[in-house]
Amino acid sequence: MSGILESVRDQSESDVSQGSVGVSPLGLNLQERAAAIDEERLNRDRLARLRVELSKRGYAGALFSDPINIRYATGTRNMAVWTMHAPGRYAFVGTDGPVVLFEFGSTLHVSRNSSCVDEIRVSTPWFHFLAGCRVQEKTETWATQVIDLLAGYDRSNRRLAVDRCEPWGAQLLIEAGIQLFDAQEAIEHARTIKTPDEILCMQLSVDVADVAIDRMRRALVPGITENQLWSILHETNIAHGGEWIECRLLASGERTNPWFQESSNRLIQAGDIVAFDTDMVGPFGYLADISRSFVCPGRRPTSTQRQLYETAQRQVLTNMELIRPGMEFREFAARCWPMPEEYIPNRYMMTVHGAGMVDEYPSVALMTDWEEWGIDGRFEENMVVCVESFIGKPGAKEGVKLEQQALITRSGAVPMSSTPLIDAIEA
Repeated sequence: MSGILESVRDQSESDVSQGSVGVSPLGLNLQERAAAIDEERLNRDRLARLRVELSKRGYAGALFSDPINIRYATGTRNMAVWTMHAPGRYAFVGTDGPVVLFEFGSTLHVSRNSSCVDEIRVSTPWFHFLAGCRVQEKTETWATQVIDLLAGYDRSNRRLAVDRCEPWGAQLLIEAGIQLFDAQEAIEHARTIKTPDEILCMQLSVDVADVAIDRMRRALVPGITENQLWSILHETNIAHGGEWIECRLLASGERTNPWFQESSNRLIQAGDIVAFDTDMVGPFGYLADISRSFVCPGRRPTSTQRQLYETAQRQVLTNMELIRPGMEFREFAARCWPMPEEYIPNRYMMTVHGAGMVDEYPSVALMTDWEEWGIDGRFEENMVVCVESFIGKPGAKEGVKLEQQALITRSGAVPMSSTPLIDAIEA
């Protein structure tokens, strides 16, 4: 197996030396496009959208601990994956007031150049790893910081949106007379409509994913492991300024059905279906979320494999063609491609979901699941959505996963990926 991986790495090095890894499928240099992004305008416009949503709900401000929300609101990034489970930094966003970033310990210098942050203070982490037996003390210090900040900014409005807060911390804020609300609603709705710079960032991320998928396709040979193939996506993403992969969704052969097996050291065999979902947080922290399924070279696709692929392809293309600005989610679900009964038990849990920095609002359920999971809302211009399909019969050997990321324009949904979807199983 080491020989196969070395061959893949040699090809990757050849790509870099020839410059092809830095060129998108559109023939544009990815590094030049990344350098042309106006980050100050990007950050400023996102903060403005957030404040509109906070104002609509009558909030004095919002307190964010989720690193994705902090980045959207402030444009700052610091140890994002670690702080997802160890909330050592947080940010206060005044609806009509200051943006105060509480940065982690000795890392204050990391965020000093943010044009959206008015003040940087040292944070007080109050989770057990750092606080130990002093959790209560540190929680009280944290709460005092928040209470004093809100009181100093606006004594008349005690409505604070919060995205993540342990109950013992929330209780101290409530006892101080602060009313707590779910910040996720406001920020998800702010993030739903993409600014022009966000669309550029998302297209750049999808183009990086397309480069990676092309490299994965060329590296797919019998005997390579799922993990070895999956590593190419990570390497390409990081090399182009990307950040992380949300999941490990690459499977082959009998591991493709039902969906959601994570990549393993299984040896891929000739003729196996290989399916994956990129879930890739790329340059500038924006998501490229596309799924493709290929057949490993060395054996022609079977009639069953072709049927699975054609069925999944029909679901994605039919549903994407339906999307129009102003269409209600319920109407869309009712008009969606009718899934044959034999595939319903292993269906994907939604028809469409939003995309931005990660998977985002909305999540549009299948009509089958509407009573339990259906939500009100409508598609709007400049949303970015992902149209989903998984096709596999219960007990059958294999399944096919397809997903297309698309920008909703005035005339409908336009695919963002140039990686072939139509008849790609034969490519």
